[in-house]
Amino acid sequence: MLGMFEILLSAHIKPVLLILPTQLPWLVGSFTMLIIMLIIVLALFLANSRNRHQLEKQAQARAAKLEAVIKNYKGVIWSVDTDGVITTFKGQYLTTIGVDPSFLEGKKLEVARAKNRHLDIIDHVEKTFTEGPQAWVGEIGGVMFQSYTTPIYDENGTIIGVVGSTDDISETYKLQSDLEAAVVNAEAASRTKSDFLANMSHEIRTPMNAIIGMTTIAKSSDNMERILYTLDRIEEASNHLLGVINDILDMSKIEANKFELSPVEFDFEKMLKRVVNVINYRVEEKKQKFTVYIDRNIPPFLIGDDQRLAQVITNLLGNAIKFTPEKGLIRLNTYFLGEEDGICEIKITVTDTGIGISEENQARLFKPFSQAESDISRNFGGTGLGLSICKNIVDMMDGSIWVESEPGNGAKLSFTVKIMCSELTRPKEPERITNLEDIRILAVDDDLFILSDYYGMLRLQGASCDVARDGDSALKMIEENGNYDIYFIDWRMPRMDGIELTKIIKGSEAMCNCAIVLVSAAELSAVAGVAREAGVDKFLQKPLFPSTIADTLREFFHLEEKTPDDSGINMGKLFANRCILLAEDLEINREIVTAFLEQTHIRVKTANNGVEAVQMFKDAPSEYDLIFMDVQMPEMDGYEATRRIRALDAPESKTVPIIAMTANVFKEDIEKCLDAGMNAHLGKPLNRPEVLQMLMKHMPKAEV
Repeated sequence: MLGMFEILLSAHIKPVLLILPTQLPWLVGSFTMLIIMLIIVLALFLANSRNRHQLEKQAQARAAKLEAVIKNYKGVIWSVDTDGVITTFKGQYLTTIGVDPSFLEGKKLEVARAKNRHLDIIDHVEKTFTEGPQAWVGEIGGVMFQSYTTPIYDENGTIIGVVGSTDDISETYKLQSDLEAAVVNAEAASRTKSDFLANMSHEIRTPMNAIIGMTTIAKSSDNMERILYTLDRIEEASNHLLGVINDILDMSKIEANKFELSPVEFDFEKMLKRVVNVINYRVEEKKQKFTVYIDRNIPPFLIGDDQRLAQVITNLLGNAIKFTPEKGLIRLNTYFLGEEDGICEIKITVTDTGIGISEENQARLFKPFSQAESDISRNFGGTGLGLSICKNIVDMMDGSIWVESEPGNGAKLSFTVKIMCSELTRPKEPERITNLEDIRILAVDDDLFILSDYYGMLRLQGASCDVARDGDSALKMIEENGNYDIYFIDWRMPRMDGIELTKIIKGSEAMCNCAIVLVSAAELSAVAGVAREAGVDKFLQKPLFPSTIADTLREFFHLEEKTPDDSGINMGKLFANRCILLAEDLEINREIVTAFLEQTHIRVKTANNGVEAVQMFKDAPSEYDLIFMDVQMPEMDGYEATRRIRALDAPESKTVPIIAMTANVFKEDIEKCLDAGMNAHLGKPLNRPEVLQMLMKHMPKAEV
């Protein structure tokens, strides 16, 4: 404004003074114009001031809003200038963890670098200055963060700093990691199940191939010895196939949460004997040494699911036999760990001298659908389910199962179970035979473990026992100590076998009255004739049990009356004049049951379906002493046939025993049979001993 007046003075005033008298009217007009111009300039100036003030207020409002956004941002917003000084460091995350938002403002990044802290994110910030926008994910103080940075430019396009945002993504990162892990696990599970199905196909086809092949050989052969051989192989393959199917069914029950225990009172030693009888032929085939030790403190009678317990032991022994080479050692030991409130804890171990188990395979040993390396699986076979099922059984018995092994050094699998003691039948002290003090016993075996077992079992009976490791040592002991009353002699020993030693002992007149028991893990029927000629009085098969030793002593020395064995019962007399009704639609199953019952001389009448079965019973209700009822039959199934028989007016319809026969072995299937009015259940494929046992239990016996 002042400049304008100076211009006016220099340019207009002086000339005006010279011509003022003549130009006065014009001057008045010019002055008026000048005043107007001044008013316009002043108005513009005032308007501009007002606008600038409003803009400043708007800018302040925007800055306040931006500050609020930065302060309440869930993560952290920060900025760094070109000198590496943190100019801004704010955000809600800092408040959440109790940190002053301004504690880093004004600090240099180099301070953190000098202390080796957060180097990753510092490098990330510095790269933004040279390479442009950056993204970074990393861990700081145990927390996962995600950060984005971008350069700040001035009006000339020069970088004057870096601004960035950092967020805590721990929860999202965990979800993502869990999802990735789930995907990996699902893919691994899918591969495992695919491998399992491929292996299962092999496991099923292999015995089926043996069954079909051996059947073809038998049909084309006239040699009875060869036919019997093929029948043995068919039976072996069939049992293997049944084991595969049972494993699949058990795993199906486990996955459907329908796997349950059925506790009963049972004899612990007899349960072990059943297991041994099942696997002994396999031990004999591989010429392995097999010993059993039973802790004398284990109660003789227990209450639990003996079949499931036997299943675990059988599986562990089966694996030990499979992975142990010929002439290897397998040992089954049982231990009493204690008793509390009528519940005793038992530990069972199976030790072998086999190929061992690597650490990697130990980690997955008890997982379903899992096996060892493929080459081991191909060489030894197996479904990969057995040990997983064992673990489920042991867990249900409040126990645990584990393995100790090194490759090449054998394996030791152990498990514990908690099981009820049977106070009703358990004696206070282990039963002993009386009058054994004066009986002299010598055990001869080349295995120190077995000699130790003899010593322990005979001490359990209150008898003393000398031991010798071979025939020469035994003869020397006889020479020094005189004759013994009874000898337990192993058949297969080096230098002098048991039959040769028997000949020498029985060849002496002074020792001819002694009793000699020939013992072997192998079947002795092939040498029985030669052995008896040499002087053997009795044959026993390993492994030996305390009750077996006790029965032998009773037999020879008449110390106590021996309990008669069921195997000596005359089945023909027991079920004389009895008749059963067999309802079964498949001819081959009718043939099997009829063949099983041949030695009993029971009359068998057959029905092809439920309708025929109901009518046959209705026509002659007093004729039938028992009914075997197939569950799945055409026209009328076994459930409905049973219900209709039970609904008949004849008194016998309410009392006649009806036994279900079905391949459905789930608990609900058995319960369905019982709900329909049946008395018991037989699972297919049928087993002759089980059929006879069912007759013994449910059918009235003849008076002998």
